[in-house]
Amino acid sequence: MGTEAGRLLVVDDVEMNRDLLSRRLVQQGHSVAVAENGRRALEMIRAGEFDLVLLDIMMPEVDGYQVLKEMMGDPVLKHIPVIMISAVTEMDSVVKCIEMGATDYLPKPFNTVLLKARVGATLEKKRLRDKERLYAKSLERELEIGREIQKSFLPEELPQAAGWEIAARFQPARQVAGDFYDAFALPPGDRIGLVVADVCDKGVGAALFMALFRSLLRATATGAAWAPDPAADLLRAVRLTNDYIARTHGRACMFATLFFAVLDPATGSLHYINGGHEAPVLLGAGGVRSRLAPTGPAVGMMADSVFEVATARLAPGEGLIAFTDGVTDACGASGRYGEKRLLSLIGRPVSSAASLLGAIEADVNAHVGGADQADDITLLAVHRSLEALQP
Repeated sequence: MGTEAGRLLVVDDVEMNRDLLSRRLVQQGHSVAVAENGRRALEMIRAGEFDLVLLDIMMPEVDGYQVLKEMMGDPVLKHIPVIMISAVTEMDSVVKCIEMGATDYLPKPFNTVLLKARVGATLEKKRLRDKERLYAKSLERELEIGREIQKSFLPEELPQAAGWEIAARFQPARQVAGDFYDAFALPPGDRIGLVVADVCDKGVGAALFMALFRSLLRATATGAAWAPDPAADLLRAVRLTNDYIARTHGRACMFATLFFAVLDPATGSLHYINGGHEAPVLLGAGGVRSRLAPTGPAVGMMADSVFEVATARLAPGEGLIAFTDGVTDACGASGRYGEKRLLSLIGRPVSSAASLLGAIEADVNAHVGGADQADDITLLAVHRSLEALQP
């Protein structure tokens, strides 16, 4: 089976070596260009497209070491394979070049069979790597499209109500995420739905189910005007979502921890269901006032699961913060960020929802330092101003 032809560059300061090697490579079907020194080689490599460089080590002006160093330090040129041309007595130099990033070497004088084998093998490896990079780029593009689509599922604007502030932060660990938050007006428009959820697992699968959970909750929650007592409608939305996921997609074993609350801005009352989620925090004037513990299991695990609606109330000056475990599980050199540190931070007096989330975000980032983010981070905060009228 013949070797597929490539575009090759021969770099050698000895004309006889250049001519001999070039002729043999052309006989094997390759397209060959030549450079008489390292400086000229770098100019040609940057200006053209080569599949392989055959590079002599000892040359005037710019030697093979310098050419190889320049290529390996360039994000574009480093992907071009380099075969070193060397005399048998230069093996220490060859080893150094291999350590610097060269792919292989050819001893002088050139053996036709060895030349063909090593050039052919190197070109084949390059083509495989090129295909892998092209595939990786296509995947990256697909994930970027997915990220943009997923971003559209998050609210472009958060609801506004006199005397209230709602703020959110969303920091995915990858291009697409399993976390999501939502805040939207409920019909006829006098209440606000608040959602923070975390779909199990990570990556594309979790992102697909994130879109499904979010869409089901929105559709079931906004399909009709809510009753004066929102408990029944809240329960209905969560049950329908839970049963659809469990019955239709049970084999996928995907579920989400979920906090879904209905806020009445006029009274400060809060009806909520916590489906196995991290307990949100109610903040009073003196710091942490209470936690909103789970009132049911994670959503989507099992059909006909039992959920209960609980109630709370936010007085003027008080607030609520809901978060996913990406906050408390964030790891740095000293270990997990932890719930204790989070509660200590949010227990301090705050002037607004946005400033509270900014403080948390900055503290988590400081704790993590330069470490990679392991999980999605989502925060949603609600704050009632002191000037808000009592009901």
